Amino acid sequence: MTTTGSGGEPARTAADREIVISRVIGAPRELVFEAFTRIQHLSRWWGPEGFTTTTRSFEFRVDGEWDFVMHGPDGTDYPEWITWREIVPPERLALLHGEARDDPNAFESVVTFEPTGDKTRIVMRTVFPTRELRDEAVEKYHAVEGGEQTLANLAAYVADITLERSTGHEPTTAGETTTERETGQEGTTS
Repeated sequence: MTTTGSGGEPARTAADREIVISRVIGAPRELVFEAFTRIQHLSRWWGPEGFTTTTRSFEFRVDGEWDFVMHGPDGTDYPEWITWREIVPPERLALLHGEARDDPNAFESVVTFEPTGDKTRIVMRTVFPTRELRDEAVEKYHAVEGGEQTLANLAAYVADITLERSTGHEPTTAGETTTERETGQEGTTS
């Protein structure tokens, strides 16, 4: 979609640079928000099918960073970096996501957590710097399918954690080490 700018040339809107993915998850938004923002949960579900995640550093606060590597099923490592721009628990997150801190191709995302009865509608709205970068993410990296798979993994994880909490057991992953400070949720996962 384009509109006409004041000079008569087409002015780009965000619509031609964005991807929007949503899913209803069968859990209260407080739990979905927790799974999306706490280090002990993220590495258990983050990424598309077959991917795993190793966190190098994590600080959940405005201007804090999550530095991590996604490991593809084919053995390819993808360095990733997120900084939190806005945190409104349990309603909304705004973040900048790229390969590294100074990535000129980093994209902005807003994630909302909307209550719908005893479920949560999560909406991830991502805006890329250019239409070409959005198209590359869609065509080369399968960003839409990957985003849908990532939210499916989150839904499955939240279902598991709900069941485990109802039985008095927290989820555990063999070989995982997590450290966390209650005040900052900093930690590392390997």
